[in-house]
Amino acid sequence: MSTKVPAVPRPSASLVVINERNEVLLVHRNPKASTFAGVHVFPGGNYDQNQDASLQMTAIRETFEESGLLLASPASAIPDGKVLEAARHAIHSQKRTFVTFLEEHKLAADVDALLPFTEWITPIDAPRRFRARFYVAFLPSSSSAGFTSGQKEEQIPTPDGGQEVISARFLTPAAWLSEFREGKITFMPPQYYILHTLAGLSSRAQIEELARGHFGKMVMNPRRLSVEGSSGILTYEGDETRGGSKGRLHRALCTFTKGGITTKIELQRNFDIFTEIEPHVFEEPSKL
Repeated sequence: MSTKVPAVPRPSASLVVINERNEVLLVHRNPKASTFAGVHVFPGGNYDQNQDASLQMTAIRETFEESGLLLASPASAIPDGKVLEAARHAIHSQKRTFVTFLEEHKLAADVDALLPFTEWITPIDAPRRFRARFYVAFLPSSSSAGFTSGQKEEQIPTPDGGQEVISARFLTPAAWLSEFREGKITFMPPQYYILHTLAGLSSRAQIEELARGHFGKMVMNPRRLSVEGSSGILTYEGDETRGGSKGRLHRALCTFTKGGITTKIELQRNFDIFTEIEPHVFEEPSKL
């Protein structure tokens, strides 16, 4: 009997961009995209060894390609919109590298501004798997110009004619969660988990504290505890079934479409993420 070998997770990175109004940037993937079709996600993508010196660079490059938002310094050297749009197209089509673009304009990517905010590994039975490092970054008041806030959705020019991303906007974490619960948009579990976490925080200082503590280092390997029809339970490290103390819950109750997209998620996490994370359950690297 042959045993199917699990796909090797591809290294990738996503950026949780927070503006001065404490709103978070999400991009809407094209419903016809090959992965995560129609889902709202944080901008990000796969590590490219020809362009990226680090996963932080991956997150910044992909955010620029997908949303036009460039995290680089000095701000005075960032070119005008026409130049940025031409660069997005050329970088996305691999006609030039992101590093070359930065060097030409005497810019440096703001990699030091990125703080780790969990890492997620796609379940072992998925046909395409990713090892996605999430980072969080804060924008000054001027950096989010060109994006709208609130219910009006801003259509953005995309470098690939909308093949991957069709729009982007900033909303508060609570507003994003409300749209998800009303069935207006869809998320995957990592997006829900991070937005749910951010919705419970009241300041940037708290977000930074989480990022610099055990939370930022958490590596999540979701596993299915049970499946019944279109519903199932995903457990995370630290759950009582995953090395955590007895009675500890760290799991999500999910409803899935046939394509594996989650339409309903309820996070169950009954411990304080500032003081009660049990780091020993994350010390053993995943063998999957």
